[in-house]
Amino acid sequence: MAAGTFVGRSTELNVLRKRLDRTHATGSGSAVAIRGRRQVGKSRLVQEFCDRAGLPYLFFTATKGASSLEALAAFHTELRESGLARHDEALLPLDAPRNWPDGLRLLATVLPSTPCVVVLDELPWLAEQDPLFDGALQTAWDRLLSQRPVLLLLLGSDLHMMERLTAYDRPFYGRADNLALGPLNPAETGKNLGLDAPDAIDAHLVSGGLPGILRAWPHSMPALDFIEAECADPASPLFGVPESALMAEFPAPDQSRRVLEAIGSGERTHANIAAAAGSQDGVLPSGVLSPILRRLSQQKQVLAVDSPLSTKPGKPALHRIADSNLRLYLAALRTAEQLALRGRPDAAFRVVQRRWAAWRGRAVEPLIRESLELAAVTGDFPWPDTEAVGGWWNRQFSPEIDLIGADRAPVAQTVFFAGSVKWLAGPFDRHDLTALERGAAQVPGFTPGTGGLVVATLSGTTDIAGADSVGLVWEPRDVVAAWPA
Repeated sequence: MAAGTFVGRSTELNVLRKRLDRTHATGSGSAVAIRGRRQVGKSRLVQEFCDRAGLPYLFFTATKGASSLEALAAFHTELRESGLARHDEALLPLDAPRNWPDGLRLLATVLPSTPCVVVLDELPWLAEQDPLFDGALQTAWDRLLSQRPVLLLLLGSDLHMMERLTAYDRPFYGRADNLALGPLNPAETGKNLGLDAPDAIDAHLVSGGLPGILRAWPHSMPALDFIEAECADPASPLFGVPESALMAEFPAPDQSRRVLEAIGSGERTHANIAAAAGSQDGVLPSGVLSPILRRLSQQKQVLAVDSPLSTKPGKPALHRIADSNLRLYLAALRTAEQLALRGRPDAAFRVVQRRWAAWRGRAVEPLIRESLELAAVTGDFPWPDTEAVGGWWNRQFSPEIDLIGADRAPVAQTVFFAGSVKWLAGPFDRHDLTALERGAAQVPGFTPGTGGLVVATLSGTTDIAGADSVGLVWEPRDVVAAWPA
């Protein structure tokens, strides 16, 4: 893939185009709040949309840590140099406004009578600089901007603050549509890189579906070959993208960072995380750890929390890094980067090689669960009433069932299937099937002989032909086919 190539996003571009068409037809404004994790491609998407629209636009990006006056000065400069001001530069004073009500009023004065686009990027940073910004934006929108044919796009990487922007108790409630921008899916990744299904899944796991990494990925190159090549380049986005995301969200080596790094190293349970993230004085107390875990999962959304899925409530909950690219960075790439910086690319790649099979085996499980959920809704699926796919385990993790399909989560009324993920070079065989049958029988709500078994395998199956209990074999091509390309 050539550098700078725009990857995918046809659905999102169509969503923005529809809002722009509505603005053109009605002559009044539309607003869209776009949120997504760092490096997911929000700014690139909107820039591509502006370029394709061919209309006058303003693209203003806030700077973290700048004062309100510095932000207003930068806004004034961008406005003077944008396509909005070119039709009548005399409307703009030479001096920058001193507050956001005046700044947004100035924006309204230069809007043309024909459709245009205004982009405010990293909006949460503006709200950090000035606690009155949200109210000023709401007032300007209601009284000035919404009466003009403008498409207002509000972008932000702080997911919690962007969700709060349009919450019912906030000034901008009811004024903007919400668009959550996720990473590219495995089908889009494979299509744009020219990879077959197994390699597309690997590329998706390594990149996290982040365009900033995929743009640097050579066409048709398998994941391990790409990693090996990038180990000779310490400035590679393979290292830089997750590192910058980590530093932006967690700049100080505080307790939150220690908790995140403990989970990234493979710890999953509350007790193990507390021990790994604790100081020399001992484990991290529950009263300290629990609020951190809630903040990382609910506000930062950098963690995902999985609970056992069955017809009975289960424990313990397991924590994992939500973004597979950041997960790989914490598990192996960060160490590899340090070796690469010391001029030891071969040693750097060996670190990744040693940890690859174990990391991929865990990282692929959430992706397979998502693909099964999608297939149940959109495809020819043996259990079409499946709405939730998770896993099941007891406190001893004996057994630990990779796949459970049910009608709802986390406590189901009906369990439709249980399954195993074997994402290794060897095929799923009779020994694996016997272990799955024995373990599935312990899942509350699963009835052997009535419930079905699902096998998810990288390398196919052997010696299980004629096994009536196996209702579905899920291979890489099935995983990729579940996603729209």
